Formats: sequence, structure tokens, C-alpha cells
Amino acid sequence: MTDATTLAANQLARMRGMNRYYHERFFSDIRFTTTLIVGLLSLGFWDVPLAFLLIPPVALLGAASTAFDASYLIFSRHYSEALERHLNASVGRDVLVAHEMENRYLFPINGRKVVTASFNRDFSWFGFMTLLYTAMGVVAFCFGLALGWQALFDAGSGWAVAYLVSLGVLLAATVAAGLWWFVMGTGERRLAAVLQGYGE
Repeated sequence: MTDATTLAANQLARMRGMNRYYHERFFSDIRFTTTLIVGLLSLGFWDVPLAFLLIPPVALLGAASTAFDASYLIFSRHYSEALERHLNASVGRDVLVAHEMENRYLFPINGRKVVTASFNRDFSWFGFMTLLYTAMGVVAFCFGLALGWQALFDAGSGWAVAYLVSLGVLLAATVAAGLWWFVMGTGERRLAAVLQGYGE
């Protein structure tokens, strides 16, 4: 192999390691968030109702953290695909096809999706799990708010307004940023601009 090909192969190994790491990081964040929410639910039912009000920000932070993990997964997938195409072009045949398998089996990059869930013929179990974790987070958020509602207003209307406004602003900002970065494809367009023509 030439020095350039060796360098590309080393970068591919690095990106594949990054891919694995952020899968592990994702499930670590899911476990941590789930454990914390269950603990807060238990504490709330153990006659500390204000604990319920910690569930919505924990659920929101968990959603943002796992989406952050997914953003690095998408980054590594883009670079891995470009490197595999480059190496295939270097050897003159399609030896490396992992990127094609990932696009068909897991989720396609360069397509409209909610983080990793495509709502078309490319929908997959990977996408379903993304939506399941998201739905569970939304349920936890809503249940925590509903269960702690009375305790919130018992603390005083000033505290209630401050809590609800703060939570609403954080929720709106997170959803808006997620739509901009993932659904509108801003992040992936930035990657495509850098990698344009690289793997050809």
C-alpha cells in the first residue's frame, strides 16, 4: 500500500473505533438517565413529591445527550463512508462495503430523518429504537410534571412560574436546535461540503 492508502486505512480504523465508542456512550447515557428517573420516581412516591419535578429536566438532558452521541455517530459514519469509497477506488474494486450495509440495515446518512429515524422505506429497527427511547423520555417528562404539579404550586406561584418558564425555554431551544441540526440536515450538509469528491 502507498503511504496515502495506509494513512486512509488508519483513519478508517480510527473512525470505526469512534463509531463503536459512541454506540457505547449512547447506551451508557440511556442507562444513567433511566436509573436517575426511576430513582426520582421512587423518591417522589416516598413522600418527597418535589422529586417528581426533577424528572422533566433529567429526561430533557438525557434526550439531548443521546442526540449528541448520535451526532458523533453520524460524523463517523460520513467519514467512514468517504474513506471506504476512497480505499475502494485506490484498489480498483469494492472491497469495503460496510458503509453500504449500514445505509441499508441501520439508517441512511444524507437523508431526511429525526436523528437516526427515517420515515420512509428506509425505516429500520434502529429507527424504531430511536423513537422508542424518545417516546419513553417524553412519557417520563410528562408524568414527572403531572405528578409534581401540586407540589410545584404548593411551593408558591413565583417558583411555579420560574420553573415552568425555565423548563419551557430549555425544551423549546432543544427542539428547535434538534430540528435545525438533524431534521433540516444542517450538520450533514456541513460534512458533505468538506467530503465532496473525496471518496470518488
